Amino acid sequence: MQLLDGKKTAEDIKCEIAAEVEKIKAQGGKVPHLAALIVGNDGASLTYVGSKVKACERVGFESTLVKMPSTTSETELLKKIKELNENDEIDGFIVQLPLPEQIDEQKVLMAVDPRKDVDGFHPENFGKMALDMTTFIPATPFGILELLERYGVETQGKHTVVIGRSHIVGRPMSILMGRKGFPGNSTVTLTHSYTKNIAQITTQADIIITALGVPNYLKAEMVKDGAVVIDVGITRVADDTNPKGYVITGDVDFENVSKKSSFITPVPGGVGPMTIAMLLKNTLLAREMRIARNE
Repeated sequence: MQLLDGKKTAEDIKCEIAAEVEKIKAQGGKVPHLAALIVGNDGASLTYVGSKVKACERVGFESTLVKMPSTTSETELLKKIKELNENDEIDGFIVQLPLPEQIDEQKVLMAVDPRKDVDGFHPENFGKMALDMTTFIPATPFGILELLERYGVETQGKHTVVIGRSHIVGRPMSILMGRKGFPGNSTVTLTHSYTKNIAQITTQADIIITALGVPNYLKAEMVKDGAVVIDVGITRVADDTNPKGYVITGDVDFENVSKKSSFITPVPGGVGPMTIAMLLKNTLLAREMRIARNE
């Protein structure tokens, strides 16, 4: 069994991006600028956005953090997004999800300029991804592709089973694993809460990508020997023995599944760090695309 070390790989990617930023500076160019917009005080979201800002500093990007109160109206948020769309200093920005219930998430995602949508959530970018066109791939699926590529995990002709059909991970992952090229060229089965006899399907899988958010869902008996297992799940599970009062747990029963798998991602330290690294990569791409458009 080989560990797909997202923490180490993400560091490698950040070093590569930092080198690119140095080149831009040496040529007198403008360094990439990423903005993050957060509404409310959700603890996990604040931590995540904070780590994105730190990652920007680490690679030499400029960054802006826009905080708005949880009472923000949809109109106020859309006005702020319009400002970010029109701000020439900013190459890409993200709207941290989830949003408070008074705000229509779909309307907000549609309002982001697709050319600055480094999260890859806008329908225009999703459509381009589905058609194999150059665009922003959502950061978590992009990170998984990068892990598979850098560890030389064979995907061609393999049976990939994706568990979960969210717009952020499951659905884009199913499209990307079936595309031409590497990583890709695999036969994909997309499973979800209505899939019957899911264990019969997962035991036939060469590659399993699970993004359910159900702790320890994937058991050893659901996995065949030698399978590649990618765990996207991150759930806080109460644990009185831990100083924090909780532990971070993935969708996979790691202790037992790791004994059967050829490659596996740990939680934490697997897909999570890759997501932030690929968000930086998308921001660099946004800057390069703007230069190509002479903006």
